[in-house]
Amino acid sequence: MLIAAAVATLAAGPALAQAPACTPAVPDSELVKPRTLVMSTNPTLPPLQFVNAQGQLQGMRVELGTEIARRLCLTPEYVRIEFSAMIPGLAARRWDMINTGIFYTEERARMMQMIRYENNAVAISAARGNPLGIRTQQDLAGRTVGVEIGGFEERRLREIGQAVQQAGGRPINVRTFDNFALAYQALRAGQVEAVTSIDAVAAEFDQRGEFPRVLHGLFPTPAALAFRSRPLADAVSRVLQQMNADGSLKTLFDRYGVSVAEGGFAVAGPQ
Repeated sequence: MLIAAAVATLAAGPALAQAPACTPAVPDSELVKPRTLVMSTNPTLPPLQFVNAQGQLQGMRVELGTEIARRLCLTPEYVRIEFSAMIPGLAARRWDMINTGIFYTEERARMMQMIRYENNAVAISAARGNPLGIRTQQDLAGRTVGVEIGGFEERRLREIGQAVQQAGGRPINVRTFDNFALAYQALRAGQVEAVTSIDAVAAEFDQRGEFPRVLHGLFPTPAALAFRSRPLADAVSRVLQQMNADGSLKTLFDRYGVSVAEGGFAVAGPQ
């Protein structure tokens, strides 16, 4: 299975070498592994989450997850896996927290505990030089557009396709990929004509001079952390409130050009 082959446990740096010498804020009964915060991530979204040339996890969300674990007095551990397996894996107690910038929806909040923490939106990247002159959603009519399978971005791309057709345009040919890295590789190879991702990622590729971000700010929706355990979610909510109060959260977000979501980091989910 492709998903099974994609699973890997990755270090985020020296923090994984040993457990913190303090008292954990969350009991082991609420964790997959004792004194450990196991987080799932799909590190194909630079600069927010990616793997560097040395095989280490990097990015804003990785730094955030590691700091959350430190403040909870837990050892951070990351499991690399495709997004489509994350929610089932959370339910099956394979990890404690989804830390991949999952978009918040009421439907998802009925299945798991969620904390909205980061403002996000959908964006469209075009091929280098934007040879098709894509400037509006209607310009995607009849085009082949890549997107990661099973996520908020795919759903919104299909909504764009419906709107394009209702306005008299040809259908968008939606091509799904296991992750965004593969979608952008397909754009580089000319196998798709555009890619739907998120604002920060599209901006990163634009700044590199690879793929222009031709549409952005679409469907603004908070990104969230997700949990099976309500006590763990409550503890993480308190950490985020502390980081917001001491300014460290804003400092981290400012470095990556993202902003804090409204809502005070309240936990939304089944009681």
